[in-house]
Amino acid sequence: MIIVMEENATDEQIVRVVDRLVNLGYDIHRSTGARYTILGAVGSRITDTGSLELLDGVNKVYRVSSPYKLAAKAFKPEGTKITIGDVVIGGDQVVLMAGPPIVESREQIELIAGTLASHGVRILRSSVMKIGIDPFGFQGLGEEGLKLLREVADRHQMLTLSEINDPAQLPLYSSYLDLIQIAGRNMANFALLKEAAKTGKPVILTRGASSTIEETLMSADYLMVNGNHQVVICESGIRTIETYTRNTLDISAVPIIGKLSHLPVIVDPSEAVGRRDKVASLARAALAAGADGLIIDVHHDPDRAMCDGAQSLSVEEFDRLAGQLRMIAPAVGRKLRI
Repeated sequence: MIIVMEENATDEQIVRVVDRLVNLGYDIHRSTGARYTILGAVGSRITDTGSLELLDGVNKVYRVSSPYKLAAKAFKPEGTKITIGDVVIGGDQVVLMAGPPIVESREQIELIAGTLASHGVRILRSSVMKIGIDPFGFQGLGEEGLKLLREVADRHQMLTLSEINDPAQLPLYSSYLDLIQIAGRNMANFALLKEAAKTGKPVILTRGASSTIEETLMSADYLMVNGNHQVVICESGIRTIETYTRNTLDISAVPIIGKLSHLPVIVDPSEAVGRRDKVASLARAALAAGADGLIIDVHHDPDRAMCDGAQSLSVEEFDRLAGQLRMIAPAVGRKLRI
């Protein structure tokens, strides 16, 4: 960290800043130029730079190293590949994860899973509990939904992925799931992250709608510090001034995270845009931008879905999208894993 003092900073002010940094555990290197005094603070402690800028005599504070260490590109420059069975997330393959927004019934999940499996989709993704703004809407099947998801996935040689919202759910959910997803609203729920890390399951960490890339990577780092290095970052849109779509999909986050971190990056265009007529366009853009995978909501009858039908592709629309993605992947040096 570099602290640039004001041009007219007094020796007393400089000494107070140095003392503060030393008390925080930093080694200080002082450089005095013709106009400015510059303090170089070396140490591993994460400090709020804003609090340092409020000290008398301080002009600007620059953080040189990132606050996340294990998630940083420098920790594993070759990149991380997460292997579950014969499915690899990361590397040259792009993995499609698809399924209905929520498990509604045995007939529904069986029909959709069978169709997706026939297209080569290997990861069946669906929620079993719904957290939304309508307390009287369909809330999901809970454990029965997990059982159905696992049973149907096994029958079609698929892996299971679902979202967890509460640390208390982890023992139950992890017994049915191959991958765990942490929703954006829970990205900073550190109690949940800590317990999720203990399961040993690969974790898909969704960026919060109001979270920066750095904050997202810090949460990923927290998972890794707690012993789980099987972490995938999911971009599912951020809150902007635009109201036409649910959120604004930050396509630029894909190559940026790829530069800053060794962790795989996937994109959920369904959750981001909230409109099925825009999902295919964003999915194509995400693949071209370098995404390692995509989460796509698919329903056999979206207009009659019990929740999130507006963001779900029909089976026919998914089939067309998969064909388009197969053509795009080789153009950007990737293979489509479906």
